[in-house]
Amino acid sequence: MALFGHEFQNLNELFINQLQDLYDAETRLTEALPKMADAATSSQLKNAFQDHLQQTQNHVMRLEQVFNRLGCEAKRETCDAMKGLIKEGEGMIGAKGDGDTRDAGLIAAAQKVEHYEIAGYGTVRASAEQLGFSDVAQILQHTLNEESAADRKLTEIAESRVNPESQVH
Repeated sequence: MALFGHEFQNLNELFINQLQDLYDAETRLTEALPKMADAATSSQLKNAFQDHLQQTQNHVMRLEQVFNRLGCEAKRETCDAMKGLIKEGEGMIGAKGDGDTRDAGLIAAAQKVEHYEIAGYGTVRASAEQLGFSDVAQILQHTLNEESAADRKLTEIAESRVNPESQVH
């Protein structure tokens, strides 16, 4: 490691580091999603968080499968971005006041997480393809598709149920 950060000698080293970062992010998210589901007042939002928890647990297992295919140990590199996003989400979990408005805040926090994950999986999928790991790229694409679908589901909930109920009349 260099003085101000990591030192990478090649794309493969960067790729492994980014996978480790995502592995940490997904693992942290498995701890945060149950809290978000408990805090949600909308049953549709609760269900979305619970469904995404199951998917996230599968994402962790897929990353372990990726590490195995690459002949690497499944190791976590602290994901400071996810730590911050989860901390921000915890602020919404503990928020007082109107439940529908808190749900809107929970959706906003969750979508920030989804957008981070979409960026991360898009990057590692592209790196896997560039490095010639087409089987790994397919696994990562599957997760990327699920992350994108989760983001769309949150948007749908926000637009159809939560935000209209929280607006001032």
